[in-house]
Amino acid sequence: MASRYMSWCGHRIHIAEAGVGEPLLLIAGLGCNTEMWGPFLSYLPERRIIRYDAPGTGRSSTPVYPVSVAELAELTAAVLDDCGISSTDVIGYSYGGGVAQQLALDHPERIERLVLAATTCGVGMVLGSPQAMVVLATPFRYYSPRYFNRTAAEAYGGRTARNPRIRHRMMLARRAHPPSYHGYAMQLCAGMCWSSLGFLDRIRQETLVICGDDDPLIPPVNPELLARRIPRAELDIVPDAGHLFLWDDARNTGERIGRFIERGRRRVGKVTALRA
Repeated sequence: MASRYMSWCGHRIHIAEAGVGEPLLLIAGLGCNTEMWGPFLSYLPERRIIRYDAPGTGRSSTPVYPVSVAELAELTAAVLDDCGISSTDVIGYSYGGGVAQQLALDHPERIERLVLAATTCGVGMVLGSPQAMVVLATPFRYYSPRYFNRTAAEAYGGRTARNPRIRHRMMLARRAHPPSYHGYAMQLCAGMCWSSLGFLDRIRQETLVICGDDDPLIPPVNPELLARRIPRAELDIVPDAGHLFLWDDARNTGERIGRFIERGRRRVGKVTALRA
């Protein structure tokens, strides 16, 4: 895995790459770091996979002020520029799904096919369970294995809730580069006023909206709304999957997402062959 840094608007941004082939950009959730994608990577072979740590997370610098979702979309475009990529398939997970939606609006030419995983429209969403929202309010779960174990079921559901070995693996990845308390607070603040409700019908990419039916943080009614409002969207609700399904059920979700992305690649290949 290649790892490097770039400068953006006074921030030091950590970028990680793995694999070769057509590019695929992964945009992570609240407080997440690039290492947390580890289990998912092996189920998307023959792709050049790009990830980055948002300001205040992982190995990137911590901002003094909140970096808005719109600014994070600009950062994402800058990461693609730094990687020499004009357009790519994009997977936005949870908070990163909001960034991906904003990128699709502001820079539609940068996205080939879009995957929105366990995410919402922001303001206007149906809130998760009170217990899950309380856990989300602080980054303490990134620091304390005991707290993560105690709250995994009520916050995440799915296999993380049911399997102690998976929880242990997830905790190791989280503790490798946890978000700073200030950086986490800046992410929370930045997301509080953002909403895609006003522009979902302007997202023109073919889009897969995927979620779990056992996600306490993001009830399925939220992805269902995205799928209804985005003109070229399809919805996949994964049985028994929770909020962390990209990582704790990586084979299943990786194969589902892979089939969606590969359909687009095969279609492009056919068009190219016909033109030749």
